[in-house]
Amino acid sequence: MLQYQYQVHKPITTAHLAQTMTLLSLSAFELKQQIDSELASNPALEIIEERRCPHCKRVLPENGACPICSRPMNSDINEPIVYVSPMDDFMPRSDYDDSDYSEEPFSPVTDDLTSYVIKQIAPELTKDQQLIAVHLLTNLDDDGFLSVNLMDVARYFHVPLSAIEDVQKIIQLADPIGVGSLNPQQALLVQLEVLSDANTIPEYAYEIIKDYMDLLSKRQHAEIAKKLRISVQRVEKIVEYISDNLNPFPSRSHWGSVRNPSSPDTNVYHRPDVLISFANNDQKSQLIVEIVMPYTGTLQVSPLYKQTIKGTDAELKDAMKGDLDKASLFVKCLQQRNHTMQRLMHELVMIQKPYLTKGEKFLKPITRASLAGELEVHESTISRAVSGKSVQLPNKKIVPLAAFFDRSLSARTILREIVSSESKPLSDTEIQKKLSERGIQVARRTVAKYRAMEGILPAHLRQAT
Repeated sequence: MLQYQYQVHKPITTAHLAQTMTLLSLSAFELKQQIDSELASNPALEIIEERRCPHCKRVLPENGACPICSRPMNSDINEPIVYVSPMDDFMPRSDYDDSDYSEEPFSPVTDDLTSYVIKQIAPELTKDQQLIAVHLLTNLDDDGFLSVNLMDVARYFHVPLSAIEDVQKIIQLADPIGVGSLNPQQALLVQLEVLSDANTIPEYAYEIIKDYMDLLSKRQHAEIAKKLRISVQRVEKIVEYISDNLNPFPSRSHWGSVRNPSSPDTNVYHRPDVLISFANNDQKSQLIVEIVMPYTGTLQVSPLYKQTIKGTDAELKDAMKGDLDKASLFVKCLQQRNHTMQRLMHELVMIQKPYLTKGEKFLKPITRASLAGELEVHESTISRAVSGKSVQLPNKKIVPLAAFFDRSLSARTILREIVSSESKPLSDTEIQKKLSERGIQVARRTVAKYRAMEGILPAHLRQAT
């Protein structure tokens, strides 16, 4: 039977809902910042120590035994155990043995773009800059672009915008060049700048990308030629250079060693928001889902503060009552946030158990909308809960939580298998046919897209190498 650590709440108010949605969208790192801020500004809030399991040292529920060590023998092995656990309970882990897990069916942790980039740039960053870099890199979309506003990041870290831009520039110059840009135009300009250091680039290439990106994307070469007062043939040659040497979508380019950096180091510089593992490291046992709570202890409204308010004058009493109301709301919202995350992860793990236990090609195609329907919540709630969060899988690979909704992952995994076993380089059309034989119906252009996302070169270039 599923074990949740939450209370049933009454219908929530607008203020409650708004703050809950805000907390739900935060990663564990961001949540810690928010909790620290609330504790510092509100004397009505406090953290108290919690009861711990004498065996595994995990937090015990208010009533009952340890959800792991005291698991009923007749519990449904197919039901995951989902609960909230302080970060210090399980991170970092020193008991992991690589031999416990086979190399397949999962890709190595070095496939992770965030980890790959941060390892390149970490030595030249200060500790503060590393935190900013991790924040930016964990907010990349599938194309390698930032999904956060730089000014919002600056406000969050309480630093000038220029400090965020400095870190962004360092990220953009890492492999793949242009990653961490705001859009394709910015990525292309960065790549062009890097190329210009070692090569002579065509005249007007910079101007075409900077000033006429819209026309370029629409292939309106004649209009570009007219504006630059040069021939159409010259524009077409410049466009050909851009097409051959630049990539508007950095994460789809060939980075690392076909998405496998040569370094065997699998350390990561960001901590996951959720950990999924097998009970007792036994792959035949239940899955354990631990949702990271970035502090140890229970956050509550201070009973002492409640008592103190009784003996104060009317003016001070109003101010203290405001603190109490704010503290109570924050605690309730935090509980609701955790409750939502527990329900979400339970449903996801149930749906995607084949993916978690067998590998990427077993990922089921689901959408945020379909999951919202199952949980009877709004789709935006699912989007907030998923956005910006990462999960450590049973094989210790860290992936974005959004990967559970990646409808292309299984197809891309099978595509990798096809290419790795080819006796001669297969064209995209031939790969399309083989995917079709495996029950995956996609267009040839989609094959090209998936191949690029996996960092796999076209057939003629694979043959050349």
